[in-house]
Amino acid sequence: MADGAIRARVLEALGQALEPVVLLLLRSGIGWKDFADVGKEKFVTVATESFGIRGRPTNIARVAILSGLDRREVAKLRRAAREPGAAPQGYMSKPAQLLQAWHHDARYLDSSGNPKELGIEGAGEASFAELVQRYAPGIPLVAMIKELRAAGAIADVTGNRLRVLKRHYIPRELNEDLIRLWGSVLRDLATTFEHNVSRDESEPSRFERRAISLRVDAKALPQFRQMLEREGQAFLERIDEWLAAHEVGSSADESRPGIRLGVGVYHVQDKDRPPKNRAEGSREKKVNRSTPSAHMEEEK
Repeated sequence: MADGAIRARVLEALGQALEPVVLLLLRSGIGWKDFADVGKEKFVTVATESFGIRGRPTNIARVAILSGLDRREVAKLRRAAREPGAAPQGYMSKPAQLLQAWHHDARYLDSSGNPKELGIEGAGEASFAELVQRYAPGIPLVAMIKELRAAGAIADVTGNRLRVLKRHYIPRELNEDLIRLWGSVLRDLATTFEHNVSRDESEPSRFERRAISLRVDAKALPQFRQMLEREGQAFLERIDEWLAAHEVGSSADESRPGIRLGVGVYHVQDKDRPPKNRAEGSREKKVNRSTPSAHMEEEK
């Protein structure tokens, strides 16, 4: 396959992988600018750690060539990554800027320093409409009110006024521990795929299979969940026993360190969105006839 075609396929696959990521970012109140900042930092970090010669970090010039960033930005990002506890300041969305201003701008605070209840509109006094105009220009007033109401950030009070309830804009509250787990699972799965795509012929591939059908009766979903919980848990318990039996002791020789090793099992289901066309459906099911099930896929 020509280089241009491979590049196009990689970008197409990236777009597919990013859809659930972007969905979660939007639900967390994170916009494209934050995402772009994290992306730049990771381009620099990975290029620095993975493309050096004889185990040394990649020099700034080569990182700039690989990443497409200029050398000054590469140097700045590398310095920031070395600072202990450094965290990107990030870009604030318009709703986030508005909520922050409501808590910090003296015009919208009472004599005790707490956010005032604001009239939706009003001439000559602090109002929500004025707050939107100052800190979220270009966003329609009604749209901003609807968005902040849906996020539970404001509440209506008597007299056509609004009260702020939250300091931060998060469209949907999410479990912090589940977010950490989500990042770890995505990294593990992507690392396996990257290894299988990029490995030398002398390296063994890492096991990756899926069993998928495009025509399962939706009424069978509860049965599928029960079966997967039962069979998946039993499988993982067998794997866990094997891993425990092959662990190195806590006082093991440092010349024989342990490695992180394991298996992940996950439920596959689209968001109630059928294939756009027959071609898409046929691409999804690449059947490996050598496996016991006609629906079992093997990624190579």
